[in-house]
Amino acid sequence: MTNSKNPTNNSSQSNELYAIAETSGQQYWFEVNRYYDIDRLKAKEKDKITLEKVLLLKDKSSITIGKPYVKDAKIELEVISHKRDKKILVYKMRPKKKTRRKMGHRQELTRVMVKSISIGKSAPKSSSKKETVKKETKLKSEKSTN
Repeated sequence: MTNSKNPTNNSSQSNELYAIAETSGQQYWFEVNRYYDIDRLKAKEKDKITLEKVLLLKDKSSITIGKPYVKDAKIELEVISHKRDKKILVYKMRPKKKTRRKMGHRQELTRVMVKSISIGKSAPKSSSKKETVKKETKLKSEKSTN
């Protein structure tokens, strides 16, 4: 017989790292290695998506709250599939007018898997800015010579 008095608190162990992020106009609580259904994204299956609008990030030792977003925090998602939600029926009726209208709606969804949640420096974007500045100066010099 097993000892059932030992408390096993799996929820506190699994909630050591999570983030609250904004996507599709809504806020979601993301945890690593879990999947979520969010509004349809323009991405193919197996594509990687990075969310940078992280509102809150909690790791083992600290909680970071953004103003409005946490700087240099990102959540990496992988698109698993595209699907449709359950049908919602909308029925409108005006009494005594013989007016009835029945409509249905199915929301288009994308199922994503959270691969990682991280905070830290991202890839340096200054090099890409320098390249665009060089291209612009070349274009300006070509226009002025013509």
